[in-house]
Amino acid sequence: MARDLKLTRNIGIAAHIDAGKTTTTERILFYTGVNHKMGETHEGSSTMDWMEQEAERGITITSAATTCDWTFPMENGEPTPDAKDYHFNIIDTPGHVDFTVEVNRSLRVLDGLVFLFSAVDGVEPQSETNWRLADNYKVPRIGFVNKMDRQGADFLAVCGQVKDMLKSNAVPIVLNIGDEDNFKGIVDLVKNRAIVWHDDNYGSTFDVVEIPADMKDEVRKYRALLIEEVASYDENLLEKFMEDEDSITEDEVHAALRAAVMDMAIIPMVCGSSFKNKGVQFLLDAVCRYLPSPMDKEGIVGVNPNTEKEEIRKPDVKEPFAALAFKIATDPFVGRLAFFRAYSGRLDAGSYVLNNRSGKKERISRIYQMHANKQNAIDFIEAGDIGAAVGFKSIKTGDTLTDEKHPIVLESMDFPDPVIGIAVEPKTKADVDRLGMGLAKLAEEDPTFTVRSDESSGQTIISGMGELHLDVIVDRLKREFKVEVNQGQPQVEYKEAITQKAQHREVYKKQSGGRGKFADIVFTIEPAEEGKVGLEFVSEIKGGNVPKEFIPSIEKGFKMAMQNGPLAGYEVDAMKVTLTDGSYHDVDSDQLSFELAAKLGFKNAAKAAKAVIMEPIMKLEVITPEENMGDIVGDLNRRRGQMSDMGDRGGAKTVKATVPLSEMFGYVTTLRTLSSGRATSTMEFSHYAETPSNISEEVIAAAKGVES
Repeated sequence: MARDLKLTRNIGIAAHIDAGKTTTTERILFYTGVNHKMGETHEGSSTMDWMEQEAERGITITSAATTCDWTFPMENGEPTPDAKDYHFNIIDTPGHVDFTVEVNRSLRVLDGLVFLFSAVDGVEPQSETNWRLADNYKVPRIGFVNKMDRQGADFLAVCGQVKDMLKSNAVPIVLNIGDEDNFKGIVDLVKNRAIVWHDDNYGSTFDVVEIPADMKDEVRKYRALLIEEVASYDENLLEKFMEDEDSITEDEVHAALRAAVMDMAIIPMVCGSSFKNKGVQFLLDAVCRYLPSPMDKEGIVGVNPNTEKEEIRKPDVKEPFAALAFKIATDPFVGRLAFFRAYSGRLDAGSYVLNNRSGKKERISRIYQMHANKQNAIDFIEAGDIGAAVGFKSIKTGDTLTDEKHPIVLESMDFPDPVIGIAVEPKTKADVDRLGMGLAKLAEEDPTFTVRSDESSGQTIISGMGELHLDVIVDRLKREFKVEVNQGQPQVEYKEAITQKAQHREVYKKQSGGRGKFADIVFTIEPAEEGKVGLEFVSEIKGGNVPKEFIPSIEKGFKMAMQNGPLAGYEVDAMKVTLTDGSYHDVDSDQLSFELAAKLGFKNAAKAAKAVIMEPIMKLEVITPEENMGDIVGDLNRRRGQMSDMGDRGGAKTVKATVPLSEMFGYVTTLRTLSSGRATSTMEFSHYAETPSNISEEVIAAAKGVES
C-alpha cells in the first residue's frame, strides 16, 4: 500500500441538499472502475447512501468514505505516455443543515474540496454554510456546476453568484457548449479546444471539435479573463502577459492555477451533468491537476502535551505516527469504527497508539480502508491516508492518536450546541436498558446529539440540530437497536446568561450535632468576554483567608452551578467569577462546604447580575412565487421574525429573515398552505439572543410548573 504521496488526493464533495453530490460520487466510482453499475439516488441504489433511511428519503445523512484510483492524463479513454495512477480518498458529505456536523468534521481532515452547485438554483443557503466551514479550515476547492441538462441551467450566472455571494474569486476554466437538453460538451479554456462527449459509452470518450463559430468571441473573452487572473497571481507570468499573452504556455497556466488554488486565491469553475454522465471525468482531471496532495502542506502543527510547545509533523513515513480521529461509527459486523486521518508516520494493524486526550494506550487490532459501509482490511496505514480502526476502548471524535513516545495534540473540532430537544421513553419496561445503550452509542457517533435526564421530571431528553435530525435518531433506535419509544412534543433548548456585574457574599453554615459545615466566600460575577465559553475563574485571595486547597472546590461549585441556571434550570454557557475574599473555620470547613457555598452563591447572586433567558434564533430563507410574498412576510412578522433581505432567484422571490426557533414548529406545513405548496424554505441555527420578558415569564413558569 506504500504509494507516492504526491499522487494521493484526500477530497470531499459538499453542497446544498439536492445539488447532486451522491450522484456525482456514484459516477466517480463507476469511471474509476470501483463499481460496474451506476447507483442512483432516486432508485435508492446508490453505494454511498447505504443507510436504510438514506435510501428511503433520498438524502445523505452520514458522510461516507471511499477510495478509488484514476489514471491521469488520459486522451479519449487511453492513458498518455506520461500518465500516472492517482489514488483518491473521497468523503461524500450530507447537504441537509441538520447534519452539518458531518461536513464540519470531514473538512477538518481533507486536503481539497469539490464544491457542487446546481446550475438552476445556484448558491443556496447551505452552500453558504458549508463554504464558510471550508474557509474556516482553509480547504482549497474547485467549483462544479452540476445539472447543466436541466431547464433554466446557466453556468456563467452561477459563477457570478459564487463570486458575489460567497465573496470568492470564481474563474470559469471551461464554457458549456449548449445547455438544458442541448448540453453536449465544453470548451476547455486552458487548452483552447472544444470537446463533445459520446452518449453511447457513458460519456467516457469524446471528440475534439472546432470551437463553435457562434462561441468564438465569448471563448476569446473568457480565456483572456482566465489568463489575466492567473498572470495577476504569478508575477513571472505577469511580465509575459504584458509583452504577449499568447506566449504563455498551457503548462505555465496549469502550474500558476494550481498554486493559486492552493493559496485559495482562485476557485476554478467547471460544469457538467452527473446524471447524464457528462463532465465528471474532466472534473477528476481537474482534481489531479489543481487540488493539493498531502505533500503540498509543509506539515500539521500540534502542541506537545509535555512541553506545551508547538511542534510540526511532516507528511512523511519516517516521522513519528500522528493521526486525528474525526468520526466514530457503529458497524453491525465489526463493532465500533474510528475513522482517522494519518498525518505522519506509519501504523501497523495490531499495534498500540497513545490517545492524547485520555493519556491511555489503545490497541488498534485491525485497520480498514472504507468503501461506504464495506471494509477492506489492510496491514498498515501511512502518512496522508484515511482509514478506519477497530479494537479500541475509548476513542472519541476529535482525539489525537500518536506514537507512544512522541505525544502531540492536534487541533480538534468545534461543534455547535443542540437547539431542539424531545422527551423520549421506552414503550415497554423491557426496552429500558436497550434505550440507554442505543442512545449512548448514537451520542458517541454524533457530537451534536446529546442525551440528558431531566432532574425534576425524571424524563430522558434527547437534543439535536433540528426536527429531521431527531426523527432520524428515533428511526435509528427502532431499526438498529430494536427500541420503540414514545416521543414528547419538541422543546426549545433555551440557555441562561447573566448580563451585569454583581458582588455577593455567601456564608454557608450548617450545625447538626458533632462536626458542622462552614464556608464563607466573597466574589464578583459578570458576563464573560465575547467569544469565550465556559467559566473564567480568577482567584484574588491574598494571604490565607481561604486556604489554597479549597479554591479548586469553589471553582468546581461554580462550574456545576452553570449546568443548572438560576431562572429555569437551563445551562449557562459562559461567565466570569472573581474570588476576592472569604474566611474559613479550622474544624468545620472542608472542600464540600466551599463547593456548596459556590453553588448557593451563584443562585443568590443571579438576581443582582440580571440573569436572563436566551433563545435560539434561526436563519431562515424562503423561496416563493411573487404572489405569495405578502402572506409569507406577514406570517413571519407574526412569528417575531426580523427581515434581513429580499431578492430574486430564478424567477422567484427570496426572503431572508431571522426567527426564534420557538415560533417555527410546524412552519413547513403553514408555508405549504400559504403558497399552495409552491414555496420552499431552509432553516439553520444562527445565534442565541435574549428572550422578550413576556416569553421569559412563560418559559420560567413552564419550568416551575414541571418542578411542582
